[in-house]
Amino acid sequence: MPKVISGFLKGRKINGFDIDGTRPTMDRVKESLFAMIYNNLNNSIVLDLFSGSGNLGIEAISNGASMVYFNDYNKKCFNIIKDNIKNFGILDKSIITSLDYQKALAFYQKENISFDIVFLDPPYKDMINENIMDYLIKYNLLKDKGLIICEVNYQIDYNNDNLILKKEKKYGDKYLYIYQKK
Repeated sequence: MPKVISGFLKGRKINGFDIDGTRPTMDRVKESLFAMIYNNLNNSIVLDLFSGSGNLGIEAISNGASMVYFNDYNKKCFNIIKDNIKNFGILDKSIITSLDYQKALAFYQKENISFDIVFLDPPYKDMINENIMDYLIKYNLLKDKGLIICEVNYQIDYNNDNLILKKEKKYGDKYLYIYQKK
């Protein structure tokens, strides 16, 4: 069962690791990722677009994010996220939606919400990270110097004049990419 690995919620167990169709980020990958982005977390606005159990967004709150937008279209995931957030006492730092990712992005655009950090960890078979990154840039959903973190099982060869690839790491059969807006 995944746990919060650092911050004020360190050691707390995150429910929902066994939901069909999800694959929680392994603790060692999460630990490495949060060490890489730690300096960007304080008072950040975060989007966890394919939240699953809320693992990454909860870790972000535990390490200083001021608000996390959790989204997962799967109703079981939505309910698990609500339970985890309630149990951790972080409702005041959380907004939870259960929308198709395209509708979620359109909603954030309509509401003029932009993010400091965006976690993209969609089902691997979908291979949609590049399209989502294009959308985030086109509709100004990513703040200047904002980060996009992609976890995938394939190598990304992505170019966008507005993004710089800051870090690329391989963990077994998974790749982690961190892009930053110029």
